[in-house]
Amino acid sequence: MADLKTVLSEAVAAAFAAEGVDTALARVTPSDRPDLADFQSNGALAAAKALKANPRELAGKIADRLTADPRFASVEVAGPGFINLKLADALLAERATEVAADADHAGAAVVADPRKVVIDFGGPNVAKPMHVGHLRSAIIGESLKRLFRFRGDHVTGDAHFGDWGFQMGLLITACGDEGVADAFMVEGDGPFPAESPVTLADLDRLYPLAAGKAKEDPAFRDRARKATAELQNGRPGYRALWAHFVAVSREALKREYGDLSVDFDLWNGESDADPQMPEMLAHLKETGLLVVDDGAQVVHVAKPGETRKKKLADGSVIEAPSPPPLLVISSEGSAMYGTTDLATILDRKKALAPDLALYVVDERQAEHFEQVFRAAYLASYAVEGSLEHLGFGTMNGPDGKPFKTRAGGVLKLRDLIDQATDKARERLHEAKLGDDLSPDEFEAIAHKVAIAALKFADLSNARTTSYVFDLDRFMSFEGKTGPYLLYQSVRIKSLLRKGAEQGLTPGAIVIAEPAERDLALTLDAFSTAVSDAYDKRMPHLVAEHAYRVAQSFSKFYAACPVLIAPDEATKRSRLALSAAALRQLEIALNLLGIDTPERM
Repeated sequence: MADLKTVLSEAVAAAFAAEGVDTALARVTPSDRPDLADFQSNGALAAAKALKANPRELAGKIADRLTADPRFASVEVAGPGFINLKLADALLAERATEVAADADHAGAAVVADPRKVVIDFGGPNVAKPMHVGHLRSAIIGESLKRLFRFRGDHVTGDAHFGDWGFQMGLLITACGDEGVADAFMVEGDGPFPAESPVTLADLDRLYPLAAGKAKEDPAFRDRARKATAELQNGRPGYRALWAHFVAVSREALKREYGDLSVDFDLWNGESDADPQMPEMLAHLKETGLLVVDDGAQVVHVAKPGETRKKKLADGSVIEAPSPPPLLVISSEGSAMYGTTDLATILDRKKALAPDLALYVVDERQAEHFEQVFRAAYLASYAVEGSLEHLGFGTMNGPDGKPFKTRAGGVLKLRDLIDQATDKARERLHEAKLGDDLSPDEFEAIAHKVAIAALKFADLSNARTTSYVFDLDRFMSFEGKTGPYLLYQSVRIKSLLRKGAEQGLTPGAIVIAEPAERDLALTLDAFSTAVSDAYDKRMPHLVAEHAYRVAQSFSKFYAACPVLIAPDEATKRSRLALSAAALRQLEIALNLLGIDTPERM
């Protein structure tokens, strides 16, 4: 059986058709008055207007046809022509049984035609520690990767690190000036030292110094630009030193991502597209797309005479210039970010032939991606509409600005994870949870609680919105938080273990009580939540559903005793509902990248 909304829509469409009404109007939605009905259909109002008929009379005729269907407990017309549908307990029991039996998808449908999808997320620059600004891309990208795979697509997650731009030239120049990499500064083919002359701590120190000096010292900036061009053009010593930067950085990046349960199929950087550069540049020149502009080489991506409307801060709207050209080669001869992004699209076309590529990157990069995507379409490196930039808002401090440390600096991701883990330990002790566990098991649970708090706080917000970081609120075991959802999952696991100890196993599901109906309806809604999250690229819809499952189970548990139910059949039915709720809750949390512990 499909989800109930689909089944009911088909039944209502048949009734509409029998009355000569356009079936496109036979839309069924969950009732906005669950105390009156489970679902409703308001299409009779629009249909009556088109037919110039009385809407309530038309709704009555449709309701009469539906009343004979045994899947409905009642069909009633309300107001000017709303059709309220209350489902039979047997239909709810049938659907709940199907959800319970679906171990892999818990009642959610998969796509009919799987696609090859690339998700580009991560993207921090090598040679610099990850900071809180990298958190949202990692969390949202990982969730979308899991969501698209869950729906049946063939997904490749690519880190696409920044390892080929001006920051590399800055570091090479800084290392040369400090004398820590003299062996790599010489002309010639080497050999060059196999040991790295710098550690991650060295790079962390050198990069901000070099970046600051480049702003103040034009001569240093010009040397760094020249070093960038020489690196990209293959100077052996610079390439060897750069390889150490990447290796040292990547080890730390894998550790930080691992702590977040984030992984990539391809740990590629911008440099991995470099082999495509000669062919791409030659092709762009041959097609006339690459033109010289003030010493640089660009691709004009705007259509002739194109302008766009832009809303200003005061609410007024003006005609703004069309997108500027994509800068491909700078006047110094260096490839730019747009160049490597364009070459990466070409590289992926050859290696993966994706049907869709999603870029999970800060909303502030929207114009950059519009330029790159337009250039890719003009060059036929991708099919129009197959590239999507999924922008997101920022994680802000109490002042509403992007989150900073108390000293005003950017908080390192490692420090954020450590702070969250410390807070998780504190909250677990306060709640008297985990006191009977071994130190190692307690630490593992504290880490899961910390990551659940961070991820759910992020993913419970719509991707496109910003939110205020509040660790105390995020770490609560009450309310709409990750720790609360972990606690509910552990609570159900404990219930199932106790049932097994009493020799009880889940049995045939029977729906009789209001709380059982509510739980069954909530479990049914998972399919819609997943498909909507997939279509809209909005993981928060899965987060919302996970919270609804936890709330619905909590009400069910309070209203419908499980292990002390009046008879064994009822005990086994309620155990089966509990197991189905647990399975769906764990799947939903997994789609958010959240792991659940066995106990607390």
